[in-house]
Amino acid sequence: MEDMTPRTADGKVLWHFTMSLDGFVAGPGHSMDWMRGIDDTGERDIIAEYVETTGAILGGRDGWDAFPDAEGVYGGRWSGPAFVLTHHPEDAAPSPGVTFLDCDVAEAVQIALDAAGGKNVEVLSASIGTQLLERGLLDEIDIHLAPVLLGDGIRLYDVPGSRPVPLTLVNGEAGRVEVPLRYRPSAW
Repeated sequence: MEDMTPRTADGKVLWHFTMSLDGFVAGPGHSMDWMRGIDDTGERDIIAEYVETTGAILGGRDGWDAFPDAEGVYGGRWSGPAFVLTHHPEDAAPSPGVTFLDCDVAEAVQIALDAAGGKNVEVLSASIGTQLLERGLLDEIDIHLAPVLLGDGIRLYDVPGSRPVPLTLVNGEAGRVEVPLRYRPSAW
């Protein structure tokens, strides 16, 4: 079922996260300690593909405040322009390679696309990704499903009362498809 075609740098806007099985992309307070121990033993170096195809990062202020180190993206393997969308850039501590933006989300994604130089923009914010999806400014949602249940935290898509958003699976059979998964609880 998995498409083994390497990722491409097509100037796409990607909403990219590792997500828990119950839909959380971060724990309470943006904690990411739950990702320790998740083993990526695949034969492909997926991180190398993202490093090669990503031209810019667009994130939000809450995530930045929790992890204020753009040099740590992909374990320090990626470098490039990072943009943090915030309503209060004046109180953000300057950081090399990071630009704090106070503008509309559509303008922020265009600034990131321009800076990406034809490569992809990775959106690393649940709220920004949701806004881009609602405005039709998102090209793909790239999820790595982690075999863990968090029960609390920051959901990928948290819009109570909204209508379902139909998606088309890109790396598998044509059309919408249910992806079967089977897990067993593990010892901690």
